[in-house]
Amino acid sequence: MTITDTDTWTSQRVKEIDREYVIHSWSVQGALDPIPVAGGSGSWFWDYDGRRYLDFQSQLVNLNLGHQHPRLVEAIRAQAEQLCYIGPGFAERSRAELAELLAELTPGDLKMSFFTTGGAAANENAIRLARHVTGRQKVIARYRSYHGATAGAMSLTGDPRRWAAEPGMTGVVRMLDPYTYRCPAGHPDPCPVCSGGPHLEEILQYENPETVAAVIIEPVTGTNGLLYPPDGYLRSLREVCDRHGILLIFDEVMAGFGRTGEWFACDHWDVVPDILTTAKGLNSGYVPLGAMTVSARISDWLRDHMFWGGLTYAGHPLACASGVASLRIMQDEGVVENARAMGARLGAGLAKLAESHPSIGDIRGRGLFYGVELVRDRDTREPLVPFNAKGPAAAPVSRLLKAAMQQGVYLTANFNVLRLTPPLVINAEEIDLALGVLDEVLSLADEHYQG
Repeated sequence: MTITDTDTWTSQRVKEIDREYVIHSWSVQGALDPIPVAGGSGSWFWDYDGRRYLDFQSQLVNLNLGHQHPRLVEAIRAQAEQLCYIGPGFAERSRAELAELLAELTPGDLKMSFFTTGGAAANENAIRLARHVTGRQKVIARYRSYHGATAGAMSLTGDPRRWAAEPGMTGVVRMLDPYTYRCPAGHPDPCPVCSGGPHLEEILQYENPETVAAVIIEPVTGTNGLLYPPDGYLRSLREVCDRHGILLIFDEVMAGFGRTGEWFACDHWDVVPDILTTAKGLNSGYVPLGAMTVSARISDWLRDHMFWGGLTYAGHPLACASGVASLRIMQDEGVVENARAMGARLGAGLAKLAESHPSIGDIRGRGLFYGVELVRDRDTREPLVPFNAKGPAAAPVSRLLKAAMQQGVYLTANFNVLRLTPPLVINAEEIDLALGVLDEVLSLADEHYQG
């Protein structure tokens, strides 16, 4: 079939062509029935029939500025008229300006940036650079992590999607996560896992610290359950890494740029990594963009050593221009402050819901980065659905998400944990609307409560 007339696109036509020719992420293609989306604005998107949905997920937790922010769209248009592309070997204004802005906004002495097409590529380059700088090969990552779907990033990833990509990159060693609600160590006092440093030190004694190039973690775990570390955890890891000459890499692809109510999640604990990787909220995903930002010490090392990394689209002008515009918008419009205020409203509303919905076992979050863990029993903490649940085993949560969508609120979950991550430009009325829908659909989870 030859498509020439764009005026004949309908919801049904989009679905039919999508089903025939598009491969969707992480899916059995024949089991899909995606909603054809016609447009979006702010915290909302809509289908071809005009039905609106409150985007309480920010799509892939990347639309921090919401759909179709006019200043961001205009910045892309203006850059396209001036210069759509120039190779990464040239100096170009938008990438220079974005790099300077990142040096100003990122914590501590983080200075130089390498721009990529997304978070996975940023993590790939961070690991490669860490190995070159240290002359070591091993990398320590956590089990409840997601660092991207490219070969190296997937090897670093701990969640079950890694299994289908194995065997992967060699040299990856895993540590347990500070999951305080379900502490893997049973949470003794003091807990070596949840305090960070003691657990890392034990792993290093088995692995030989002189072979370890880097530790890579999400300061706040995103996809795999919205896990916040206890106070002192990041500082403890920082001290152990410094003691052994190991580079500390923070993956803030999801948590960065205001998501937790600060510019970066690590700002909550005043801990600075050697390498920071970002994407998503860097430009709200309007054009594929990621960044690897490195400390002054590594910047100095790069002055005299080869950087063995490169991409055709590294520092793409359209992407970098959108990044500059995004950061300026966040500064001018008080987006981080709004995330903090609306996050407080969301947190208070969730606490109230927990009083009437026994299936809520745990609520954790800051800013607009919240997880609600659903259980069958608050005393035993039995999850509403098991880890890596699929098909009928996942039905209690799938049914809840479908019911919310039918009421016009788009939600997602990681097994038994609801992810509540709306755009950072959301307003109080929209927060309250989502809380009202949550109040209704959580009754479906309560039906499975056995406590």
